[in-house]
Amino acid sequence: MHPENGLPENSPTTRVFVALAPPDPAKDELARALGPAYAAYPRMRWNRIEDWHLTLAFLGEQPVAAVDLLRAPLAELAASRAPLSFALTGGGHFDERVLWSGIEGDLEALQLLAEEVRALVREAGIAFPERRLRPHLTLARTRRDDPASVVEVAASLSGFAGTAWRAARLHLVASNFGRGPGPIRYRDVASWAFRDPAAGGHSR
Repeated sequence: MHPENGLPENSPTTRVFVALAPPDPAKDELARALGPAYAAYPRMRWNRIEDWHLTLAFLGEQPVAAVDLLRAPLAELAASRAPLSFALTGGGHFDERVLWSGIEGDLEALQLLAEEVRALVREAGIAFPERRLRPHLTLARTRRDDPASVVEVAASLSGFAGTAWRAARLHLVASNFGRGPGPIRYRDVASWAFRDPAAGGHSR
């Protein structure tokens, strides 16, 4: 990674997305609930706790120069919006391959924020896959020969209800998805604080 901008050094492109991230106490709660599953299913590809995030817009592989165009508009957007409140709850899976925890809270405002983020990306002239927003926190991926593990862990999370938290920052994140057999790794390219509600001012 380039030490100054968080982007890959000596690479013309990077895989990026825009996201929110739970605070450490919320992540620690869920990690404790997952403790038995970590021990029972060590072959699952568990995401690192520090990498847990709530994706607003997945942009895919993009030129580094294009990613830099997003910094100013995303910073302005974050500064004009108050933090949103959420809680992690329950669990589920996609196609018996991807394990996730659910999200509840300011979901309507989350949808609006995601639409604004995507509009900014389009205005910057960046093409990206337009995926429907499905609020969730990806926790792990299973191997093709062991789909039962994801189903069982998702069922074990059915009663999980985390403490409410506020998303304090908007994150632009790069990943190494598809680059090697190991777990996916993520790194902040940049992040920006949302408007402090105590400071007053306009927020849509």
